[in-house]
Amino acid sequence: MTQTIAPRVRTLVLLILAVAGALLAGAAPASAHAALTGSDPAQGAVVDTAPPQLSLTFSEPVAVGDDSVRVLDPKGERVDKGDPANPSGTTYSVRLVSGLPDGTYTVAYQVVSADSHPVAGAFTFSIGAPSETTVAVSAQGSDEGLVGWLYGFGRYVSYAGFVVLAGGACFVLACWAPGARVRAVQRLVVSGWLALTAATLGLLMLRGSYTTSGRIGDVFDLELLGDVLQTKTGAALVSRLLLLAAAALFIAVLFGAYARTADAGDPDRAAESDGGEPDKRDLTFGLALGGTVVAAGLAASWAMSEHASQGLQAGVAMPVDVVHLLAVAAWLGGLTALLVALYRAPVETPVGRDAVRRFSRLAFGSVVTLAVTGVYQSWRQLGSWSAFTDTRYGQLLLVKIALVAVMVAVAFLSRRWTQRLADARVSAAAEGTERAEEEKQPAGTAPAEASETPKTSEASKASKASKAENDAAGQDSVRAAQLARQRAAAEAARQKRLRDADPNRFGLRRSVLAEAGVAVVLLAVTTVLTQTEPGRTEQDARAAAATSSSASATGQGSGAVSLTMPFDTGGKNGKGVVSIDLDPAQAGDNALHVYVEGPDGTPVDVPEVKIALTLAAQDIGPLPVAPDRIATGHWSASGVQIPMAGDWKVEVTVRTSDIDQVTVSKNAQIG
Repeated sequence: MTQTIAPRVRTLVLLILAVAGALLAGAAPASAHAALTGSDPAQGAVVDTAPPQLSLTFSEPVAVGDDSVRVLDPKGERVDKGDPANPSGTTYSVRLVSGLPDGTYTVAYQVVSADSHPVAGAFTFSIGAPSETTVAVSAQGSDEGLVGWLYGFGRYVSYAGFVVLAGGACFVLACWAPGARVRAVQRLVVSGWLALTAATLGLLMLRGSYTTSGRIGDVFDLELLGDVLQTKTGAALVSRLLLLAAAALFIAVLFGAYARTADAGDPDRAAESDGGEPDKRDLTFGLALGGTVVAAGLAASWAMSEHASQGLQAGVAMPVDVVHLLAVAAWLGGLTALLVALYRAPVETPVGRDAVRRFSRLAFGSVVTLAVTGVYQSWRQLGSWSAFTDTRYGQLLLVKIALVAVMVAVAFLSRRWTQRLADARVSAAAEGTERAEEEKQPAGTAPAEASETPKTSEASKASKASKAENDAAGQDSVRAAQLARQRAAAEAARQKRLRDADPNRFGLRRSVLAEAGVAVVLLAVTTVLTQTEPGRTEQDARAAAATSSSASATGQGSGAVSLTMPFDTGGKNGKGVVSIDLDPAQAGDNALHVYVEGPDGTPVDVPEVKIALTLAAQDIGPLPVAPDRIATGHWSASGVQIPMAGDWKVEVTVRTSDIDQVTVSKNAQIG
């Protein structure tokens, strides 16, 4: 039976790991949880004079350093000076050198959001008129590439290690005390501790490069490591390591003193079988209390440095997040321990029906806790129903909810198998006792009545037996030991076959294995969720960016749009600047004014000026506009009909001679 199950188990485990790996590999790099919502000068803006400083506004507070904001001229030279300042709230500014010439300037920023994730980006603005630039800013942030992948993998391993460590220990203490003596369960919990410790050390080393350069060589930069230790995330990682030292002591007591108190005669209720002993009760209570404190502290190391620590109701969200993580560990980690026990527990310590039922109750309580805390977290991170489908965070959350529903359905099947589970251990023990009694009587001996033979005959037989035994003592002892080992192995194999032949136990194994498989994928989705920008933040950033874009295209508070575009027809006196004023820049009737100026800023006449409006998103246009000349360099058109609001493309064709003309364009948010 086991030879048939093992290949299926390996195949399913490999399939689960492949799905989880594909999910992690296909996930986008860790999204920034703070977003740039505005800047002055605005992105793509053309300003008349050089500004004394540049300011950036984010959706939440960020951490900035010496090189967090760089402003580069068209030749790639830095024109910012001094460290970024934080004059107010979420706005950060950097001073610019005076007397900047006309041209296009590039702004590159690299900051860290308050929930520990790096934020990087770049945009341009122009002084006087746009120009060519030699600056090429890489689109890859520090959180992408090899370092970003390693950091994301480390986060997944740390979550998995915590779940196995805390959940496995909880399963032993609350559901199956004899599991403290089972080697497979011990290895599982210790592996969780090792994975969490190694991942935490790796994250601490990678953190500096992850939030700055993204180069693998900077992982061993001690100066960067020192900077990390002064941050909130660095302090959380160090605290986690200290708590893991306490967890190591907890594991030593759990699998040492506590394991020795387990009652081998009643595997299902070992902790309660001798409950009258104060020492045993005190040890169990102490382990439960200490383990809960350590597990809560480990969970808090995530809650205090990530999503829960920022945004709405942070004081409520952090303890809720701790409870949520503990419930996840109790459910998924306990499920993993149960799976290991069902497949690897020795014959003399099987997982009985009562232990599975106790875990079923624990899992039910965990699911209820997850539902309550999950609803609150979803409201806090999404903020609206539309965010479920309009944001990546909401879409991943829908996947997570579906996986939880699948797990609950599979758990229901497991509960049915548990109710029908036949505890074959009693019958196996009875058969083993009967077999042992039969083996106590050597083959060929006489019945009990033979003991009443004369003493002389008994003495003679004893003398002969003693002599024969002395003659072959060495050989008999070796053969007896070999025979005892063979009998013990055969008996263990027989009992294991009897146990595995139980169809109810086999069904329980398969359903728990399927449940654990879904749990692996669920854990992967949860890890990606922690690295994804919350839906509420994403929607707020979109709204702020749209407002900022509209404001940058609007020349005055009345709603009029002003666009300035340089042109060069290539002919004599073919250079200049054309300006468009559209008032009130709304759907319906609008007044349009066109101004043409030469390179020196004086109004000039040109033979022809034509306007065309296009709304590509709705396949409207181009709508031609033929303005009338009002004065030198000034054309006007009234009653310009704009059928609907949107991002309109405004094209201006300027003809400076019979053969020289050029068309320039710019987008404007109208309506």
